[in-house]
Amino acid sequence: MEEHYEVIIRSIIAFSLLIVGARILGKQTISQMTIFDFVASISLGAIAANLAFNTSVKIHHIVLAYTIFVIVLYLIALLSLKNRKSRKFFAGDPTVIIENGKILEHNMKKMRYTLDYLNQQLREKDVFDIKEVMYALIETNGSLTVLKNPENRNITKKDMLQYVQPEQQLPIELIMDG
Repeated sequence: MEEHYEVIIRSIIAFSLLIVGARILGKQTISQMTIFDFVASISLGAIAANLAFNTSVKIHHIVLAYTIFVIVLYLIALLSLKNRKSRKFFAGDPTVIIENGKILEHNMKKMRYTLDYLNQQLREKDVFDIKEVMYALIETNGSLTVLKNPENRNITKKDMLQYVQPEQQLPIELIMDG
């Protein structure tokens, strides 16, 4: 029965460490994760899971490993903010997959990106004809960015030379949760 209590305490510590680590490393949604962020998250989760249920390893060893991992990730994030080469190394570069209405198949092959998936993401961007696209890029987080040809872009008030009154303040929610 003592072992059950130890697992409960370890699980609470592991969850607390994950929350603290997430707060230190910053806010980033899953949809904005780069490959580096994804690997780091999986690794932190694995370390925390070991803390929760692997009673053969001492708690302070796992906490030390977790702390070192968070510190290294934090330092890499700082380095990436300051240095473009390191940011490029850890996050990667966007990849052009459509240029002037033509699909760049060699870039798609490098990324193992299928035509079916490209078509799906184009439809999500309201593009049903590839000829409408001037450029399409796969961003480092896997999302698709599309620049349409000028004649296919949405019209704005600026295009119609209409005056737009600037916003005076940030809009607020009046009703929350019903």
